[in-house]
Amino acid sequence: MLRSIFFCSFFLISFIFSSSVYGQDPLRFNAEIEVIKNKEFAIDQEKEVVVFTGSSSIRMWTDIQNYYPQINAINTGFGGSHFTDLIHYKDQLISRFNPDRIFIYEGDNDTDSDKTPEEILAAAAYLYGQLRAEFPEAKLYFISPKPSIARWHLQEKYIMVNSLLMEFCEFDKNLTFVDVWSPMIGDDGKPLPDVFIEDNLHMNEKGYSIWGKVIGEYLK
Repeated sequence: MLRSIFFCSFFLISFIFSSSVYGQDPLRFNAEIEVIKNKEFAIDQEKEVVVFTGSSSIRMWTDIQNYYPQINAINTGFGGSHFTDLIHYKDQLISRFNPDRIFIYEGDNDTDSDKTPEEILAAAAYLYGQLRAEFPEAKLYFISPKPSIARWHLQEKYIMVNSLLMEFCEFDKNLTFVDVWSPMIGDDGKPLPDVFIEDNLHMNEKGYSIWGKVIGEYLK
């Protein structure tokens, strides 16, 4: 019962959210979105179409197709984005590919803003509702916001966001929470120090290797 109330409450919040002000202007990404729209993606009709989208951790995963040769790995990530930005550009970045699976990485930049965990979940729920209505049979995945050295001071907020996303994903058998947080935490309880580039926020090859293995389990 409590879970049902939780579920319904956040869809109500997401309905209210749909008519609210985004907080950021999604049009700031117009130039980047135009580049993605004009990019030609080689699609093998014999393989699943899997869209990976979200913020810069996806955008910078430039060799993602090499990790998963058994699928069409479509990368439409755009740096610095929030859930609300992906909602705005959903048609260009997701819908036009008619995907079988959709992996979404948002929430990292949201958490590093003044949005509350509940507001972040409301945006995620609204995006989910749009995608589920459009693609009722598609498998959807929310990749957990990752830990990083640069944003470790927000550790507790990240944990709350991930907890809410994980619980939300329990309500749909075709909606999955992908935990990349845990394998990026070392034995000392802090982010692994050697999986980031110089900014201590974005990942190097070792970081993407961790992601590759975790996400690969859902693509077998």
